[in-house]
Amino acid sequence: MESRQFPCQRIERVLGRTALLLEWEKLGSDYSARLTGGKAHVGAVALGSFDSISGRASSSVITAPGHREDELALKGARQLSEASRSTTVFIVGIHVDSITKKEIEEIIHVSEGMIEELSNILQEDKKWK
Repeated sequence: MESRQFPCQRIERVLGRTALLLEWEKLGSDYSARLTGGKAHVGAVALGSFDSISGRASSSVITAPGHREDELALKGARQLSEASRSTTVFIVGIHVDSITKKEIEEIIHVSEGMIEELSNILQEDKKWK
């Protein structure tokens, strides 16, 4: 059975001077997602895979030189693949000029919540198959 269409393919959050955007699309039975904020760019790209035999997800990441989005991309790709039980490409690029440590912590916290929200959406989608 074909999966239902998502009523929404984006999650947005604004915190302080930063707007975060998490967008996704279905690619056959797989997913592509991207999380951007501030000056959008590609800082890290992760591939998440799901092994139906072990029931486990794994992920690998490539990070652009000088960027620090690798942990968020790696964890997010694994989480999204586990939720969707499929392969997921996850691109993360967040840049805020003169960012403070507190802003970084807030962005990571909110981003993780957005990824969790998308994970819940992808799990629900699997129930319709």
